[in-house]
Amino acid sequence: MKQVEDPELGMDIVDLGLLYDVEVEGPKVKVIHSLTSMGCPAGPMIQENIHDVAAALPGVEEVEVELTWDPPWTPELMSEDAKFILGFG
Repeated sequence: MKQVEDPELGMDIVDLGLLYDVEVEGPKVKVIHSLTSMGCPAGPMIQENIHDVAAALPGVEEVEVELTWDPPWTPELMSEDAKFILGFG
């Protein structure tokens, strides 16, 4: 999932703390993620990229992408590198 970037911030969703969970059940993958805000204009593009990256993995036949607001995203969820780069350090 590090290949999926938030185009507004230029960072991947893992370092941004937007990736909450990845569940693998045989050929089915479910990715649970959030966005930095409810009105994030890049949301649909991020979700499409998550789907495409997961679907490209060997053996994956079905991908479900779930957007959640629980828990709400906060800058504290970011990696230390992301916090430093974005000035939250």
